[in-house]
Amino acid sequence: MTTITKAELPITHEDACGTHALLEMLQRHKGVVAADLDTRTDKLVLEYDPDLIGLKQVQRIAAEIGITMREHYEECHLEINRVCAGCDVLEKRLRAMPGVAYASANTYAGSLRVEYAPAQVAPTQLEKAVIDLGYQVRPDEEEAAAPGLPRFLQPDLVAPIFVAINLLTLIGGVIAERLGAPGWSVTVLAATSFITGGAFGLIEAVRELRHFTLNVDLLMILAALGAAATGAWPEGAMLLFLFSLSNVLQNFALDRSRNAIRKLMDLRPATALVMRDGEAVEVPVEQLKLGEVVIIKPGDNIPVDGRVARGQSAVNQASITGESIPVEKRPGDSVFAGTVNEHGSLEVEVTQEASDTTLAKIIQLVEEAQSRRARTQRFLDKFEQYYAMAVIGSVILFIGISTLLFNRPFDQTFYRGMVLLVVASPCALVISTPASILSAIANAARNGVLFKGGVHLENAASIKVVAFDKTGTLTYGRPRVTDVVAREGLAEDELLRLAASAESRSEHPLAQAVVRAADERGLELIAPSEFQAYPGMGIRAELNGESLLIGSPKLLAQEGLTVQPEMQELLDRLESEGKTVLLVHNDVCMGAIAVADELRESAADTIADLKRAGVERVVMLTGDNERVAAAVSERVGVDEFYASLLPDGKVEAIKELEAKYGPVAMVGDGVNDAPALATATLGVAMGGAGTDVALETADVVLMADSIARLPYVIRLSKQTNRIVWQNISFALAVIVFLIVSTFLIKLPLPLGVVGHEGSTVIVVFNGLRLLAFRP
Repeated sequence: MTTITKAELPITHEDACGTHALLEMLQRHKGVVAADLDTRTDKLVLEYDPDLIGLKQVQRIAAEIGITMREHYEECHLEINRVCAGCDVLEKRLRAMPGVAYASANTYAGSLRVEYAPAQVAPTQLEKAVIDLGYQVRPDEEEAAAPGLPRFLQPDLVAPIFVAINLLTLIGGVIAERLGAPGWSVTVLAATSFITGGAFGLIEAVRELRHFTLNVDLLMILAALGAAATGAWPEGAMLLFLFSLSNVLQNFALDRSRNAIRKLMDLRPATALVMRDGEAVEVPVEQLKLGEVVIIKPGDNIPVDGRVARGQSAVNQASITGESIPVEKRPGDSVFAGTVNEHGSLEVEVTQEASDTTLAKIIQLVEEAQSRRARTQRFLDKFEQYYAMAVIGSVILFIGISTLLFNRPFDQTFYRGMVLLVVASPCALVISTPASILSAIANAARNGVLFKGGVHLENAASIKVVAFDKTGTLTYGRPRVTDVVAREGLAEDELLRLAASAESRSEHPLAQAVVRAADERGLELIAPSEFQAYPGMGIRAELNGESLLIGSPKLLAQEGLTVQPEMQELLDRLESEGKTVLLVHNDVCMGAIAVADELRESAADTIADLKRAGVERVVMLTGDNERVAAAVSERVGVDEFYASLLPDGKVEAIKELEAKYGPVAMVGDGVNDAPALATATLGVAMGGAGTDVALETADVVLMADSIARLPYVIRLSKQTNRIVWQNISFALAVIVFLIVSTFLIKLPLPLGVVGHEGSTVIVVFNGLRLLAFRP
């Protein structure tokens, strides 16, 4: 079930072209249903799926085009205690508050995400609203008080104790009744058993009823009270015991998933040893300033993101990137907070404040992912409301029809109705999805993979095609000059010097390779007086009054220039070797510079593994020409390739692949592949450690600068999907079996309770198996 939200965002725009570009970009972004401009009010009218795109991302897209939103939006993340299964009441009440654009809660995960305008509402107001609705909020500390309850009555502490008292008084009451003890003693024991077994369920049922919502707690309380009314109080007490025990076990099990994520917080030490005034001083990590030097001893956790200033060591980066082998670090290399210095002492210059480290961003993204419910879970949460009403209505009809039309004894019919109320309750069905999704997200985070929500985990299981951008993905993205061929009468170094001078203003990897080659030869560069880039084709620059054109044959053709036959022969030979050729042209073609990018060692193995994981087709997208693309694709083993693509061409290729084969995953470096990542069914960015754009753009982030984790992503998602449907099928089968047994074999209430609660615990622990899933 998709939730579509409408937002009207005031914007400031300078020209119609910028507005058109923004609307066009948003309209092709997945998650955006409609985007339009209300010219009367200067508002961007947006209909979108908040599980796929947020307002902060819309702001960033607008800023890239040069459009400013007059109302700034932020995201607030709160940790809430699971006090009920339903999220709808909480979400609806928050969305009704002025300044709140969207709210998404997952009480099973204990996570709440709110998009809001700080100018209209403050985070403290949001927190107060959540507490007023009866939820417990844990903004900073591990322990938090439930609203309106003293500490000795907190559910997390008291629930297990109440379960034990419930059982003891149940057994004591049954024994006392059979031994002929005074009636008052049996009554006291029975009442105590009911109170301790049903207190928290009653509180939650009343809270939900206050907001005109029904939940499973109400069904259980009604069934227990109904059993007591017929004189079967031990069976009612047993129902409450098993129900409350099941809740305790569920909370314990789901806390394993949440704790696996919380452990990320423990990776960063609280203090750091920093050099100040020539002395090593231990200070809280939050007080570190940019540019300060931190001393990292052997075996220490690195407290900040930084750059190695002095020293050499191996650093275990498994907590961030999932890499099992420590990485050698030397002066100039980057290190990340939460990683471990294996041996050797390092002096690290701080490059990010504690709140902006890669680890902090990972934790924030995982928290956000927990609040983004999968479509299956969202459907089941909605389904629970209607199903609970249908169950209560059906029981009332059953009792009324049986007694009034068929003259059956009321006591027996009412008892049978209470059994039906228990066995038809959807506890196992409702929890079948979140238990699995949370475990999978936690497992992925521990292995260097960030899913930005359950919806993306579901989407990954349906992928038919994986499309790779070539540069920086299948290759290392560090091209080097391999050949410099100058026309007769011109020295190679002079050709390289002119080309590097012209390319010095470009940030393209190929241009940087040319500049590096000139630096390595010690050539002195000239600053270009004019510079113009032709995206995907090349550049034009003016050097010493002469115009120089450098790029692909396509650029020369666009400018009405031709390539001489001897140069065309050279071009064909170099391209057949898998090299990209830059032609250097002024009045005539001055020569050619060939550049090659090194293939990743893991590329061919990863593509083969993707096929084994169930991906039907692997495709390569590249801006290189046909010959280079063919040479690379043959070496790595892709099924097909699209060559000579401009950035918009990659978007069109993704759309074509989706229409032809089905859901497509686009894998890129997150820097220049943003439009294609946004268009694909699943956008996967690699090298997220240290790349802000990758963390922001994609649906899934591979933290290591490697595609080797991609088959694990597909397998984990497919296994999660299997377990979710195992749970759903099992839960439905148990409900049907118990309902049929209620009428055919007169199933007693205790057995109905055991079947109902037992199935709930089974699906939770089945979902927890995903915590142990291995790459």
